[in-house]
Amino acid sequence: MGPSLEQLAVLAAALAAAALILLSFVAFISATKTAHIYWHKEENFFLNVSGKKGTVHTIHDSPTKQLSIVVPSYNEEKRLPLMMEEAMAYLEMRQKQDPAFTYEVIVVDDGSKDQTSQIAHNYCQKYGNDKVRVITMMKNRGKGGAIKMGVFTSRGRKILMADADGATKFAELEKLEKELENLQPWPEQMAIACGSRAHLEKESIAQRSYFRTLLMHGFHFLVWFLCVKEIRDTQCGFKLLTREAALLTFTNLHIERWAFDVELLYIAQFFKIPIAEVAVNWTEIEGSKLVPFWSWLQMGKDLLFIRLQYLTGIWKPINTRKKN
Repeated sequence: MGPSLEQLAVLAAALAAAALILLSFVAFISATKTAHIYWHKEENFFLNVSGKKGTVHTIHDSPTKQLSIVVPSYNEEKRLPLMMEEAMAYLEMRQKQDPAFTYEVIVVDDGSKDQTSQIAHNYCQKYGNDKVRVITMMKNRGKGGAIKMGVFTSRGRKILMADADGATKFAELEKLEKELENLQPWPEQMAIACGSRAHLEKESIAQRSYFRTLLMHGFHFLVWFLCVKEIRDTQCGFKLLTREAALLTFTNLHIERWAFDVELLYIAQFFKIPIAEVAVNWTEIEGSKLVPFWSWLQMGKDLLFIRLQYLTGIWKPINTRKKN
């Protein structure tokens, strides 16, 4: 006679508890209290139009642009050109309408194995390195790590995160800017506007397999249960931050791969930074680097990791702005 349902339930609970204890132990021995802010010495430069090295600025410097756009790119030689054409056309048109509008696009090549850096550098040659800069990382660190590099070398008063696939058109930026302004007065000049695809969820479910839909709902539940309750779509790659909000959140950011958005918003909520969620148009573009099962599994692990580290006090957000 096999085990009863009660015995199976007890066994499942014991296994879950053991897994939680193991994960807590791994979190404890592998974590550092402060976030890593580092890069290779060769990453302190960008290539200018003539192919020579130019020294990057840092987010601690005074801003000299109205807007910085950070584009994390990993093996994006095929998708990046379409995104850059659309982005530059919009940005140039806007600057023509308002000469006071200044911008820069920072393409961060996250250790690509293809011609991503060269493709991006073509736009640097076309528009000048004051408007387009390319930073090539020595090894792949993940989307969060690439964006962190771009943020820390930004010159803008506001910083926009935008994916290299161009799934969200740049005209949607104006929606984020409007909602960001509506959050005023900003405490210590900090505010965040997050693009959101939550309004498109029913349509996306109709186009996805049952398995992918189940994974998506499971991930959303973990995000809500463990970390962030007030934002429905934490993973949209279209986010606008004030320079001060970017400095505080990214200085405290530990996670550098897919779940970095969740930790970013967790930190923002900890510091009571005002956050607006803004519905944006979004189109799924072929060539996603997200592997349905393994990427979701890694993100689920990272969510537990985030919760455990902050719950145990191993990670503790530090107000670096006050410290400075």
